[in-house]
Amino acid sequence: MTSEKPRSTPTKVCPSCGTRVSERSPRCLVCGHQFTGGGSQSLSAPLVGGNKLPEVRLSVPIAIGLLALFLLVGGSLTYVALAQTGGLGQGPAVVSPSVSPTATLSPTPETPTVTPTMQPSLTPLSYTVQGLDTCSGIAFAFNIQPQDIILANSLNANCGLSIGQVLRIPQPTFTPTPAATATLSELEATIAACPTQQHVVQAGESMSLIAVTFGVPMEAILEWNGLTSDVAFEGQRLSIPLCERTFVAGATVTPTIAPAYPAPEPLLPADGEPFDSSSDTITLQWSSVGALRGNEYYQVTVVDITGGQNQRIVDEVKDTSFIVPTSFRPTDGRPHIFAWSVVPVAQIGVDVEGLPVFVTGGPASQERVFSWSGSGASAAPTPTPTQ
Repeated sequence: MTSEKPRSTPTKVCPSCGTRVSERSPRCLVCGHQFTGGGSQSLSAPLVGGNKLPEVRLSVPIAIGLLALFLLVGGSLTYVALAQTGGLGQGPAVVSPSVSPTATLSPTPETPTVTPTMQPSLTPLSYTVQGLDTCSGIAFAFNIQPQDIILANSLNANCGLSIGQVLRIPQPTFTPTPAATATLSELEATIAACPTQQHVVQAGESMSLIAVTFGVPMEAILEWNGLTSDVAFEGQRLSIPLCERTFVAGATVTPTIAPAYPAPEPLLPADGEPFDSSSDTITLQWSSVGALRGNEYYQVTVVDITGGQNQRIVDEVKDTSFIVPTSFRPTDGRPHIFAWSVVPVAQIGVDVEGLPVFVTGGPASQERVFSWSGSGASAAPTPTPTQ
């Protein structure tokens, strides 16, 4: 504010701005108004024309307020303009030295993001507990674990159940079958390369009879079919691995089942009967077991058990007697002990070498022995068994 002069000094008021000045002052010090004579003339009056512009009189406080308002409005507009152009608050640009790019030999592949596939949740089943039910039995019936039932139903560790209790049975999680690969394992390659033949067990057939019928070892049939017992049941379906065959069936032989014949009874010679060197041949005789079929025989086995040599003769005959050939007589001049027995058999085929393959058709006879003294002559070759 402008302080007023003391009333003792004569003053006058400027007609332009209202400022009090000394009465003798020729012009206003604020607006420059020129005082002349009895009136006042403004220096800002127009030089041409007789019209005078209207005078605006402002006090000093108002002028200062208008100036402050102008500065405030101008600063606000400037701030808004800088904010919209993004130049607000940015300092001077710093020029960094340019770096020569380094050549990259191969681009680094981006690691793909694996998106987990959500597995569908199966709705639990409901089961009402019956008498004598246990957690393990229920779990086995639904192909789950007992702890799954305990967790799904908030049961105690002992899985206590009560009759009529409704249980939530979680369904087992499905495990997708792995995609098939082009490379087969050793077992899969063996199975794929092995031809098989399907066989339905008939009445009276045994696993051993089936084995010799197809020429495949019984152990191979059991392993191929995942069996642990050699008991065959009527109507049971078996897969016979023909690649495991050890002999082939004869084209003229029908692999029929041998009847359950009784054991033949040895008749001659008497048990323990001795024969000296003068006996050129020894005839073995036994009782008949019945009418034999075309592919059935008596199989005779004679073994020299003296000295642990266990030389033997095995032959198949249709009659109820067998002559021990002279060539089997001892040649060392001392008596030898021979054991012999008879068993009914049936021929079911031939092996890969063309030799006949037999299956027993009943129990063997009791074993009998006889002694035979050597002649001292040179030993003849053991005869080849004939049918």
